[in-house]
Amino acid sequence: MPDTMPTSATTPSDDRRSPFVRLADLLAGIEPGRPPLTAAVGEPQHAFADFVASALHDTLEGFGRYPRQEGTPEFRAAVAEWLGKRYTLARPVDPDREVLALNGSREGLVSATFIARRRGPERKGAPIVLVPNPLYAAYRAGAELAGCEVVPMATTRESGWLPDLDALDPALLDRAVVLFLASPANPQGAVASREYLTRLMEMTRRHGVYLFADECYSEIYLEEEKPTGVLEVAEGNFSGILSFNSLSKRSSLPGLRVGFVAGDPVFLRDFLAFRGIACPQVPEPLQAVAVAALQDEAHVIASRMLYKSKFDIADRLLHKRFGYKRPDGGFFLWLDVSDAGGGEAAALRLWKEQGLRTVPGGYLASRDLTGHNPGEPYLRVAMVHDLTTSEEVLNRLIAGLS
Repeated sequence: MPDTMPTSATTPSDDRRSPFVRLADLLAGIEPGRPPLTAAVGEPQHAFADFVASALHDTLEGFGRYPRQEGTPEFRAAVAEWLGKRYTLARPVDPDREVLALNGSREGLVSATFIARRRGPERKGAPIVLVPNPLYAAYRAGAELAGCEVVPMATTRESGWLPDLDALDPALLDRAVVLFLASPANPQGAVASREYLTRLMEMTRRHGVYLFADECYSEIYLEEEKPTGVLEVAEGNFSGILSFNSLSKRSSLPGLRVGFVAGDPVFLRDFLAFRGIACPQVPEPLQAVAVAALQDEAHVIASRMLYKSKFDIADRLLHKRFGYKRPDGGFFLWLDVSDAGGGEAAALRLWKEQGLRTVPGGYLASRDLTGHNPGEPYLRVAMVHDLTTSEEVLNRLIAGLS
């Protein structure tokens, strides 16, 4: 088995801290060299659609009652309908059994691991959760809260920025409770092909592992072909498969905190029971906004075109710099800044000289058993602003690291 795929992993304390807390500590007490400009947080700054205010206003009375834990019938129906239009599914998603409302996808990604640990078969050894590396910190948090060991799966340029399925040791899969996959990936923007997802699904099912697909960047793709969703490759059988998504990226509504999970109905039955005790409900007026957003594609298309235009600017300005290659999806730059001393040194320099806030890649990754952090040479830059501001971000980046 390759050295990049450890059989177990220990996570240093720094790996458990929020990357943004670590960044604040790194920059604490240092004055920015220019008026501050942040490209650190993946928070879409695009204007949200006009219907948001009216949908909220028309349902304000919903704030006066406790919401249903599973989500309103209207919301779940809208999710099922959207999934049916967005993906080529073998059969429709059942809104009553195969959809639940979430307080944004992060909350669900964390809490669902509890149910996977409870429902899964007895494992051969201590239970583990397999996560891509770099990773969204919520995956690690859910695994550790569920009492599972976190085992990172390397994602490299050579593997197409996705976990190398040939490197997955069957002995690891026999211990695994959940395998997380993000497509498009955060931060590299890689998109898993239909063939890749089909093979991964077959592997996880063969070993009794739940496949948690983080698809919150599904609508931010930079080519014409839409990313394949995990429910598409299931051929109508959603057993062991969960798709997580939200309105944050798709509709530029990060403050709405409305998401959903769809898939395995038996899992979702138990997840709903757990959520009725442990998780807050989603307010009905916010679900009404989400229904309106899911029923409208015009604002999504406009937003996607804006992202494409921003990466057109990146193509022009970053050509052959920092190992840049236009990603397939998402809205991040994942830049090799080894020549600037690595991600942490580059982030510090950009703040001190250019007032530009970015995230060291090492803060988004875990160390393997050898102590290697694959994110350390990289810098993540969020392309979330308007065109003018995005160009300013890139100009400051180039000026600061040239």
